[in-house]
This record gives sequence, structure tokens and C-alpha cells, in this order.
Amino acid sequence: MATKKSNKSNKSTKTKSTKPKTAAKTVKKTELEAPKTHTVEEKITKKEEITSGKKKSCLSGFFAKKYEEKESILTVFKNHKFYGALLGEIIGTMLLALLLFSLTLMGIANIATYAFAVIAVLVAVYAFSGACLNPLITVGMMASRRMSVIRGIMYIIAEVIGAWLGWLIFNGFHLAGGETAYDIPTMAAIAENGFWPVTMVELLGACIISFFFARALKYKRSVFTFGAIVAGGLALAAVVGYVASAAFLSLNNNFIFNPAVAMMLQIFPTAGENFGEILGGICQALSVYAIIPMIGGVIGFYLSDFTSKLSGEE
Repeated sequence: MATKKSNKSNKSTKTKSTKPKTAAKTVKKTELEAPKTHTVEEKITKKEEITSGKKKSCLSGFFAKKYEEKESILTVFKNHKFYGALLGEIIGTMLLALLLFSLTLMGIANIATYAFAVIAVLVAVYAFSGACLNPLITVGMMASRRMSVIRGIMYIIAEVIGAWLGWLIFNGFHLAGGETAYDIPTMAAIAENGFWPVTMVELLGACIISFFFARALKYKRSVFTFGAIVAGGLALAAVVGYVASAAFLSLNNNFIFNPAVAMMLQIFPTAGENFGEILGGICQALSVYAIIPMIGGVIGFYLSDFTSKLSGEE
């Protein structure tokens, strides 16, 4: 009887002991199987990342938005900072127009004075609006999707108003000194030298200015660096315009590189044999001093973006 009880007790202990062993085995199996499935998922995701990286080209995201997605015609006017930006564009363009009008009387020969004054204006206004101060820059910002359309249109209106205020101040002092009204014979230059020579000078200068501005945006954390790069681009465009117009085309420095300022310099003809001649002169002046420079602004921004994408610059 004792042996039978001992056998039963041994059997019961065996059955009891086998249960935790099987449970432990199943736990170990699940523990071993879990990381295997995880590693497989990681391998799949890595393969997908590699394949997706191969499919992406160096120009991916070229036309992506670079401004706040929430900014639209319904939201932009609700932000008080937007009105401060418009006021900054008016003040900055007014100061820049005063500078351009003043240096034009000097033959725009003092490039160092011009560059330092431009840096001062850009640094003073940059915190308000980004210091576009030129419709060709604003159009380039819109075309490269750095700025919303509604903000760009309002910036252009503010720039024209600023150039008009600068013209009023400058011409008021000019007339107070007993001089005649200030005028630049831009239409005479087109008539004497032809449409395309004047247009090419404006296009080349606009491309240089917008390219330098786009590059300066990479250093926007340092305002002085930004101002120096933009002023350097403006100075280079002025030198190229001076050499191209005076030495090769005999245009007598009839370049402006700013559509807002150009509209203040009486580029539109006021007399002609008939209405068709006056209308043709207005369209010609608009295309040379406004439309073509804006196209040059778009080319300069695209050239900067295309080069930075190819070089792998972030």
C-alpha cells in the first residue's frame, strides 16, 4: 500500500511539475517569436525607406510651399503683424526711392555710398516685412512660393505707395530750390537705341538682384549678413548696368531695376500723334521697366533654388 501511495504521489508531482514547464516553454516561445516579427517589420520599413529614397530626385519639393499654409485672404488681414509689414514696405521703399533719386543726379557713380545706404535701409526694415522693397523681388518670392499671393499683391501696392511718397519728398525739395521738375529721359533711350538693348539691360540687372536676394535669405538669421549680400547684388547690378548702358549701348545710364520707382520717373508718354501711338508707348514702357524686370526676378529666384537643390543644400 505504501508503494502504491508513493507511486500516486510521484505521478501527481510529475503532472504538477509538467504544467509550469509547458507554460514556461510557451512564454519562452512567445518571447523568442516576438522579436523575430519585430525585426522583420524593421527590415520591411528599411527596404521601403531605401526604395523610396531611390525614387526621390534631387529636385523633389522644388515647388513646395515655403510660407505658412494657414495664410490666405481670409486670415492674413486678421493678423496685426501684416499691417506692420505693409507699413515697413512703404517706409523702406520710400527711403530706397529717395536714395535712388538722389544718386541718379550724381550719375550713380559712387557705388560705395549706394551700398552702405542700402544696407542701412535693409537692416532698419527687415524685421517688419523681410525688406523686399522692390516688386521684382516680391514677384520672385511669390513665384518660388516663399510668399502667398495675397501678401505679395499687398506688398506690391505698398511698394508703389512708398515710391510715390519718396518721389513727392524728393521732387518737393527739388522744386523748392528753383529747379524744374525732375525727369529721366527713359523713353528717349528706347527710341534711340531700340527696344531690345534697353530690355536686356533691365533683365540682366533684375536677374542679378533677385539671385542675390534669394541667396541672402539663407543667412536671414544674421541681419547684417543679409543686408550686405543684398546690397552687394544691387551694387553689382548697378555696375553691370552702367557698363552695359554707357560703354556698349550709349544709353546714358537709363536703367532703373525697380518697377515701383520706374513708375514715378515719368516713363509713360504723355503726347503723341494719335491715341494708338500713346497707348503703344505706354505698353512699351510697362514691358521694359515693369514686366521684363519681374520676369528677371522670377528667373533669379529659380536659378538660386535650382542650384541649391543640385548642390544638396538644405
